[in-house]
Amino acid sequence: MNTLKGTRIGDTVTVVKLHGEGAVKRRIMDMGITKGTEIYVRKVAPLGDPIEVTVRGYELSIRKADAEMVEVR
Repeated sequence: MNTLKGTRIGDTVTVVKLHGEGAVKRRIMDMGITKGTEIYVRKVAPLGDPIEVTVRGYELSIRKADAEMVEVR
């Protein structure tokens, strides 16, 4: 399973499925990350957390723990 956490800088991926339950899943969806959305990975912080991505035309920083719940292709 490929996740957003394992995506390299400069890659554009499409969301396949969101894993997680309840409030965590809802928070990810509220950020605009839903099934079928394209995500471009802009950069990763020096220690790997957070990951900066472009979603629906805006920049978003997401923690590695949350990025691991986003299955992509």
